[in-house]
Amino acid sequence: MMQDVNVRLPNNREVTVPFGLKISSLLTMHMNLNLVETQYNDDPIVGVLVNNSLQPLSSPIETHAEIEPVYLFSEYGKRIYRHSICFILAMAASRVFPHRRLIIGHSLGDGYYFTFEDDKPVKKEDARSLEAEMRRIKEKNFPINNLLYSYEDALKFFESKGITDTALLLSYQNDPKIPLYECDGFIDLAYEPLVPHTNLIDRFEVNAYGNTGILLRYPRQNDFKRLGAYSDNQVLFSIYQDHKRWGHIVKVNCVGQLNRLCYERKIDDFIRISEAYQNKKISKIADQINKRRGKVKTILIAGPSSSGKTTFTKKLGVQLKVLGFEPIEISLDNYYFPPSQAPKDEDGKPDLEALGAIDVEKINEDLLALLAGETIDMIEFDFITHTRFNTGKMLRLKENSLIIMEGIHGLNPGLTPDVPAQSKFQIYISALTQLNLDDHNRISTTDNRIIRRIVRDHNFRGMSAKRTIEMWPSVHRGEKHNIFPYQNNADAAFNSALDYELAVLKIYAQPLLKSIKPSDQTYTEARRLLAFLENFYQISPTMVPKNSLLREFIGDSGFSY
Repeated sequence: MMQDVNVRLPNNREVTVPFGLKISSLLTMHMNLNLVETQYNDDPIVGVLVNNSLQPLSSPIETHAEIEPVYLFSEYGKRIYRHSICFILAMAASRVFPHRRLIIGHSLGDGYYFTFEDDKPVKKEDARSLEAEMRRIKEKNFPINNLLYSYEDALKFFESKGITDTALLLSYQNDPKIPLYECDGFIDLAYEPLVPHTNLIDRFEVNAYGNTGILLRYPRQNDFKRLGAYSDNQVLFSIYQDHKRWGHIVKVNCVGQLNRLCYERKIDDFIRISEAYQNKKISKIADQINKRRGKVKTILIAGPSSSGKTTFTKKLGVQLKVLGFEPIEISLDNYYFPPSQAPKDEDGKPDLEALGAIDVEKINEDLLALLAGETIDMIEFDFITHTRFNTGKMLRLKENSLIIMEGIHGLNPGLTPDVPAQSKFQIYISALTQLNLDDHNRISTTDNRIIRRIVRDHNFRGMSAKRTIEMWPSVHRGEKHNIFPYQNNADAAFNSALDYELAVLKIYAQPLLKSIKPSDQTYTEARRLLAFLENFYQISPTMVPKNSLLREFIGDSGFSY
């Protein structure tokens, strides 16, 4: 006979329930909730934290636990919603186009980009049919249940359905039980919880995008009750598409294909090709700058945290030297005001990521002097004493000199308003992996970057994974305000993702994430990232070239920082 388990509810009331009771039943019985009839605008419960582990409402209670509901409009609730609309689109596509294989691509603004494997054109009426079927599924209010398949049954199921990337991913795993999700007979793999009922899938839009794509839109993070006007981003789309085409050429578009190379001991060739491809992209940017020789004197580089700006700057400098330039790096960090002079954030603390935290007047004064052929005394900011001082190092540009400045505000017109536009070349950089986990589950660029940062912060800043995760929401807010709005200002864009990197970063990140225990509030995120990394075979860091951009995060680089 199974023992009962004790559960602490949000109101600190403790109840004893049977082992294996569904969480949804627990909440219905002991919190008087009607989970089936709640609507989108009610901010319904869509998941639950069980000892700080994110679980679907259909999960069973199997241990003594502390329960905390996850509401739709919370950060994790929004994640659950976005994963759920992808699941419902896949379900709709299996019914509207049963002989076409839908594949998720990447995020694009407030939406996800999908294609069909056959790469045939997607018409407006195709998108309308998909949206109509999604709305029919919503109105039927089907339950979405998580269930367990044996490994063999799960593998046979996806092979029989022709969902090849998912089958390939499973073929390089050996978990005895595979968690799947089921809704009205449709079964798929999902790596994070889904909403409990389809009537909660209320805010979405399906549009044809480009010639062969589908854009599934969702509400913006800061206004989740409505769909705003869509803001297109052709810069990011072109990067993704270019990288995706390259993935097709080398036949590595999903994690299963990457794992197969590791298993067959062919990963070394792929690493060399990946690095050469990235170096070629840097060389092309240098060629773009060279075409404006004599006009461009200042290169401004911006990108979100852990996008690899520092190493990219150094590698671009090498390519520019090949073309006869003399690149000179000037750090924006040296133009910071003391924290006491910085603007305040919403919590009343110095906002060091705001443009107002930087002495814009001094930057423009120095740049204009250099462009006029004058000599300046270089300044430096001491981050220990929070003071700025002249170094006595005198700088004057030569005829072939180029100033390179990298920092989060590089693309913001407010950083260098006095510098003539024709003398500036602006570059946007981010880690935009083209890999998917499988057919319907993408790899988030944000997840890629936070794993990079966890590893880098520990290796070079003595910071724990717990602290990095705690800081990340603030970092991400700063990016949304200070970087992403200016992406389309770039003259060139660079994708710093290396498709093999997560298999290397896994070795460093796993032990750091495992140091975070269930009693800690950051455990939810740590557990999610650990589950994500479990999908990758490991690649030894010794296989990473010394001049790789990845060395900025794992160490032992051939560049000096």
